[in-house]
Amino acid sequence: MVSNSLHARSSEAVCVGSIVIRCHRFEAMAEFWMKALGYAPREASEDGWVVLTDPSGNGPNISLDRVDEPLAPGFDELSPIHLDLYTADQETEVERLLGLGATLYAQPREANADFVVLVDPDGYRFCVVQKLRSSG
Repeated sequence: MVSNSLHARSSEAVCVGSIVIRCHRFEAMAEFWMKALGYAPREASEDGWVVLTDPSGNGPNISLDRVDEPLAPGFDELSPIHLDLYTADQETEVERLLGLGATLYAQPREANADFVVLVDPDGYRFCVVQKLRSSG
């Protein structure tokens, strides 16, 4: 059994540093996520690897790792992981992301849903959620 003091100490000692996305369309993904999030490469990409960083230092890194074959789930398959992007202006952000190359996920939107599902250039789904970031 883990003691409360150990649990508190451990949670303060770690944080999400980077979310790694293995992608087939590496260049398109790097361009999309840099523009979508306002991130910049920490260093020049090398051998199909790049770490995109939040210039403000607040968000986790998004790391892209090139793979030979597409890995994104098919339309009828659940994705094992996806990103939720929080915004106070969902409609504007959805339109902006569509203009950057995202597509609308071809599934009916749930009634009263606070999220819109989009698909990035490599076929991964992500949500744009109507919520202020600070509200968790």
